Amino acid sequence: MKPEYYQVQRALQPFVSHIMVVDVRLDGAAYGRVAPFPPTPQNCLNFYPADATRSRQGQQAFQDLPVCTIVGPQTTKVDLAMGPRHRFVSVAFHPGGLFRLLRLPLHELLDTPLDGADVLGPELREVSEQLQAATQPLAMKNIVEAYLLRKMCLDATIPFEHALRVMLRRNPAPTIDELAALACLSNRQFERKSKDVLGYSPKLFARLVRFSKAYRLKVNHPHARWTTISHQSGYYDQMHLIRDFKAFTATTPKLLALEIQGSPMKIQDDLWL
Repeated sequence: MKPEYYQVQRALQPFVSHIMVVDVRLDGAAYGRVAPFPPTPQNCLNFYPADATRSRQGQQAFQDLPVCTIVGPQTTKVDLAMGPRHRFVSVAFHPGGLFRLLRLPLHELLDTPLDGADVLGPELREVSEQLQAATQPLAMKNIVEAYLLRKMCLDATIPFEHALRVMLRRNPAPTIDELAALACLSNRQFERKSKDVLGYSPKLFARLVRFSKAYRLKVNHPHARWTTISHQSGYYDQMHLIRDFKAFTATTPKLLALEIQGSPMKIQDDLWL
């Protein structure tokens, strides 16, 4: 399986990282094998226009995800099981992008995937139906992109959004004082706005950025030592890395690596951040 990545039109680029399309048959592994999906700092709008994708948290039972699922702020690992025909169209937002689409405080969505049609209205069901009828990845991308151009607030980016992207990309992460200054806000205002726009505090967001980088480094370089990965990801030492893995996945790096090896697909190995 190799995802198709598409850059979006210029008007969307400040707010949308890319649109990804996957179309694969998993007949031998359908629903019988589980793919771990640890938390990432990236919000998504996901469409499943073929067989349902099932999800669970912890030891809960698997449940079918909505045909269009909003994935907001996430702090816990979920397990995913894909059907025989796995078609997946994902809109990956820059920090603040999903907030512009929903116009809702994202802390209300913490670890709670939502049915996109319930939040964004019946037009999203029409988009899902068009995706079911489409046969080419580029056509699927164009359908979703046209919807975003109609629905998203495309006003110019603000200093706060710029500060969030600096936090996402700079290693080591800037201090809260530096970020608040970039956002032209006081520290308290920056904290409050982060909870609305990101769904969690700047410190927790920075931890998620660091953890996600470490996780994806291990996926892409399975023989790399955890000590090396911890330093490349911005951790002070390996114990800090282990602490975050336990906090965000309820397991250790070693055990999670074994889950990755048994997964039918490596869902985050090509994740763009």
